[in-house]
Amino acid sequence: MLNITTFLDANTCRLDKDVFYCPSRNLRYNSGDILSIVSGMGKLLKDIGIEKGDRVLIYLNNSPEYIFSLFAIWRIGAIAIPTNRILTAPELNYMITDSDAKLIITDKEAQETIESLEIQSHIMEPCETFLGSETLPAEETDWDDLCQLQYTSGTTGKPKGSMLTHGNWFTAIHNACDVLTFKENDVFLCIYPMAHVGISWAVAALRAGALYIMMEFFEINEYLELCESEKVSVLSSMPPVIHTLTNLEEEKRKSLSEVREIISGGGPLHKKIWKKFMGQYGIPIINAYGLSETIVIGTGTVIRPEDYATADRYESVGHPVCFSELKIVDENDPNKILKQYEQGEIALRGPAIAKGYWGMEKETEKSFLKDGWFLTGDIGYIDEDNRLFITDRKKDMIVMSGWKIYPTEVEEILIKYPKVEEIAVFSVPHRHKGELPVAAVVWKDEEDSEGLINYAKEYLARYKVPRQIFTMDELPRVNGWKVLRRELRTMFSNPEEEE
Repeated sequence: MLNITTFLDANTCRLDKDVFYCPSRNLRYNSGDILSIVSGMGKLLKDIGIEKGDRVLIYLNNSPEYIFSLFAIWRIGAIAIPTNRILTAPELNYMITDSDAKLIITDKEAQETIESLEIQSHIMEPCETFLGSETLPAEETDWDDLCQLQYTSGTTGKPKGSMLTHGNWFTAIHNACDVLTFKENDVFLCIYPMAHVGISWAVAALRAGALYIMMEFFEINEYLELCESEKVSVLSSMPPVIHTLTNLEEEKRKSLSEVREIISGGGPLHKKIWKKFMGQYGIPIINAYGLSETIVIGTGTVIRPEDYATADRYESVGHPVCFSELKIVDENDPNKILKQYEQGEIALRGPAIAKGYWGMEKETEKSFLKDGWFLTGDIGYIDEDNRLFITDRKKDMIVMSGWKIYPTEVEEILIKYPKVEEIAVFSVPHRHKGELPVAAVVWKDEEDSEGLINYAKEYLARYKVPRQIFTMDELPRVNGWKVLRRELRTMFSNPEEEE
């Protein structure tokens, strides 16, 4: 038997300290508190009819209820579907229908969105309601039993549910603890969304018995105050955050005096910014590479301080983590392994690789090979020291401040706007956010950029909405067929020169 939540039982027996702090509510929890809350939530889920194998969708903001709901779903052997609160009703409806979800866990603020969906919902009560609940034994689950569907969009425009197991998570937790060398006396400040990467780092910190601090919404002054008041030793960030830190006055930089390492992920960090940060703070930056299908760092690579003696070396995302294998293959023939410095598709193999895509046999066969290798869709190369460099994206994915945006998904929504004849969504570089989504449009009659943007805001999560519309007479294509996104990026890119 392997139920990933049983680490809560072990930590309750051996730890007598706070392991979770929510500053916005001034709430602190020890391991015993968490186990009783998760047990109470799990019992409630069972009482309202949730059984082993049922899918339960979580639609909450970053909050204690989010992570405790996740644990409760795992505890009873059900399958969690973490979603981001900024998703719209149509986006949620697809996931509900595709997964055949039985329940949505949400709150009162989301009722208007949820009421438009034909599914049972439950408003999760504050965690304190469940304090003191009798321990609910973990449901018997095996290594290969599903515990999560992590939806990630693809080039087809349809979100794909990565099937993650208890065994996948066991590996992911081990590797996250290893990468950050988490210890019981560590204090970890996390700013990532619980719907994705925030889960993996949070669970790892709780597993290690470190103090995990959840920021529900990022705000730079609170971020700095928490670093100082809680003596944060492991700090999460993204390239835009690190960029902001380099522009602080010297007095405010002292807030990070206890930080021994900082995570940067979700997109490339310009080496100029890396060099400036290292010169000001001297704090090692950990940059990990992974995907939804690998539970981020579960099966992936990481660059550690010993790997980047210079800023040029930091452009690498490092070496494979424990249990992971890496190779570069030909984009058109995955059986052909490429040599050092030859660019091709990045392939990963390891025990945290998902079982495939929920209900998508053809897509699963294309990406999850029979010998265990997973084709990531990212393009890169390996140098003489076997360090991985990412150079492009086979699937044209856009990464803005850590948010992943898939052009085809956005195009399939915006092409329905009555005045649009043709549309191509692509990225332009941005020094602070990495990339911004923009669109090139061929209009039917008259240009209506403002109307298209308002339409996008109605049907898409805000981060997916194009930041600028470029009007064109025709889109550049290969032989009049495939749109040349790279040519569009070249035509309209105007990188900012801000520091």
